Amino acid sequence: MLDQRLLRDDPALIAVPLARRGLSPDLTALQQIALQERDLQEQRSSLQAEGNRIGKEVGQQIRAGAAPDGPEVQALRARGNAIKQEVAALEEQEKALQQQLREALAALPNLPAPEAPDGRSEADNVEVKRWGSPRQEGGLEEHWQIAERLGLFDTERSVRIAQSRFVTLLGQGARLERALISFMLDRHTSRGYTEVLPPILVNSASLTASGQLPKFAEESFRCADDDLWLTPTAEVPLTSFHRDELIPAEQLPLRYCAYTPCFRREAGSYGRDTRGLIRLHQFNKVELYWFCHPERSAEAHEQITADAEAILEALELPYRRIELCTGDLGFSAARTFDLEVWLPGAGTYREISSCSVCTDFQARRASIRLKDGKSTQLVHTLNGSGLAVGRTMAALLENGQQADGTVQLPAALVPYMRCERLGSPA
Repeated sequence: MLDQRLLRDDPALIAVPLARRGLSPDLTALQQIALQERDLQEQRSSLQAEGNRIGKEVGQQIRAGAAPDGPEVQALRARGNAIKQEVAALEEQEKALQQQLREALAALPNLPAPEAPDGRSEADNVEVKRWGSPRQEGGLEEHWQIAERLGLFDTERSVRIAQSRFVTLLGQGARLERALISFMLDRHTSRGYTEVLPPILVNSASLTASGQLPKFAEESFRCADDDLWLTPTAEVPLTSFHRDELIPAEQLPLRYCAYTPCFRREAGSYGRDTRGLIRLHQFNKVELYWFCHPERSAEAHEQITADAEAILEALELPYRRIELCTGDLGFSAARTFDLEVWLPGAGTYREISSCSVCTDFQARRASIRLKDGKSTQLVHTLNGSGLAVGRTMAALLENGQQADGTVQLPAALVPYMRCERLGSPA
């Protein structure tokens, strides 16, 4: 959530950065609400100070010998009671204005970082680096063709169980998914991350804190009888793990990695990636999440991205790093690096991780502060996939496919799979 003081004192400090995102909200009415709310707060504070002064004066007069039920004391008490009623009325008006402001600000995305490249769409994203040598020979199969041929998953029967865009992993496919999750968690925890296994059901407050609500309600699955949702990403429970907390500065950074199933409606994506593991309603993901000091968030962004890249490199998967332009940034992000893995069967790079610094945007929504001596300030939060497991499997199948029909596994996975290849010679 954006700082209300920016809106009140100089709306251009919000409007100009949002214009870089291609947005042009009219902030005039919101500024007036913010100014009115401040005026009410000042009136209330002044009245409360007067009420406190009157209370002290009553005590002083009684101690000086005035009768408690005398006219002077009674007049003071009547004024004090009137002030209490005025304060209560002002508080109600304040609450109403604060609710209006909060709802309006909750619908506005984060401001892009100055370093984020300007652009209108993904076509304006900037390639930062490449790693590995992409396979580009002809005749390679796509991952879903390999998986179906080797019996690694079943989509048709999954429709009977749920609906389309769900998959049931079988045999070596199920084992590979489990191996990838364990491998990723082991690698990240060896680098100092604390492993977390959070609830998969999250409440509306948690979705609001991380920025999924109210904007992305249609993307999530909701439990009809409870204020609970299926988590779209472990970023949601991890953001709220420290909601409403004051974290000592010396404890920062806090670095977590979490495996969760994730659930998304994928609204508006029908007709795209209808086969295979790329775009499912349910998928597994290992998430990286940081709470850090604002002065360290730039270097933390580089590090969380490098930690995700290290998984791709250990799995010998060619990839490229893309910096998202302002027009393609996610709602809560100020700056984002996407990692795209090479899929030789499809002949293209596909996103496998998105690593973002959210500055204090989520921390303000979740009320998470750091305490440094006597001062407090909002923390900065960062998140990144480390990695999306299904897309990693897809990349392994396509990059490891052999002429005899088997799939060669990278050496790092062999101890987890206890085999060097999937399938048997055709």
